[in-house]
Amino acid sequence: MYDVVVVGGGLAGLISSIELARAGFSVVVIERKHYPFHRVCGEYISNEVRPYLAHLGLDLKALGVKEITDFRFTSPSGRALDTQLDLGGFGVSRFRLDFALYQLALQTGVEFCLGETVNEVTEDLGNSFEVHIQSGRAIVGKVILGSFGKNSKMDKALKRDFVHEKSPYIGIKYHIRTQFSQHLIALHNFQDGYCGISAIEEDKYCLCYLTTRDNLRRYRDIADMEQNVLWKNPHLRRIFNESEFLYERPEVINGFSFAPKQTVENHILMVGDAAGLITPLCGNGMAMAIHGGKIAAEQTMLFLEGKISRSQLENDYTKRWKEQFASRLWVGRTVQRLFGDEWLSELSLRIFQNSKPMLKWVIKQTHGKVIAV
Repeated sequence: MYDVVVVGGGLAGLISSIELARAGFSVVVIERKHYPFHRVCGEYISNEVRPYLAHLGLDLKALGVKEITDFRFTSPSGRALDTQLDLGGFGVSRFRLDFALYQLALQTGVEFCLGETVNEVTEDLGNSFEVHIQSGRAIVGKVILGSFGKNSKMDKALKRDFVHEKSPYIGIKYHIRTQFSQHLIALHNFQDGYCGISAIEEDKYCLCYLTTRDNLRRYRDIADMEQNVLWKNPHLRRIFNESEFLYERPEVINGFSFAPKQTVENHILMVGDAAGLITPLCGNGMAMAIHGGKIAAEQTMLFLEGKISRSQLENDYTKRWKEQFASRLWVGRTVQRLFGDEWLSELSLRIFQNSKPMLKWVIKQTHGKVIAV
């Protein structure tokens, strides 16, 4: 019996587990992989969570993060628009950040069940839940947090609404070395997609893009698609031709959805991407996951301390989550409709060029305020 079972060891799950263990509760995290490992992710984090991560005891300087202060946006033809990021952020790989948080969680007493997947979660009459994992074991917890990311069999097991809609998207990530400003994050548009590049540790860069499955089906493989689609943007052509690619093959993910999601399903509190995925065009999903993990931990503590009922836990968590993130996700989905099409992307860039305050407003709406510690 644990106080809390966290299904999925991403950013939100790790943050929640650390907070709860430090408060004296027993926590186990179930993760299907073994740390450290790569994830498909833009690997840029807004400074809104920086003081909070330092408060947790994470040494960002030791992780080698890169400071990011400026933003560049290009259309498929290569037209560019530059602006400053009011709050700024930093770049660090999920390989390094997740591993550091995992080590911090171990130090605080969090237990881990690695290399396991969850088949189902059942509720018993004692106001607790059984989490059935692939090896046949059942792990019991008073509260279950779902932090299982973008593409999980748990979504299907829970019969979540969005799983019936086939996702048209595919995400692809590389780590590269190239000639590019370490203080700049750039977002390059192309037909039916967009690609971000920003610095991470050890003078490396994260190159991550979103496109459609249809784009990939038209060509023999990923490399052929990149040459025929992404390279039409001259900025991307230069990056692909002049960079050293550090992976033998790219990290790939598909089947994820940007559709609205429920924050509580079958009494499981969803955190991170399991609660709602922001479009890469607006980025900042890592900061949202970190903040969301903190909120979930705070509400769970109140329940475990007997200060609120389970129904209050679920209602209050949903309310706080929506207050923090619902508008960000809506802005992300709305802005995404302006891009992906070549003509519309070019038009949108011209509009933003003529109205820098509008561009700053969009950026501000997808970023939160600095978390108080």
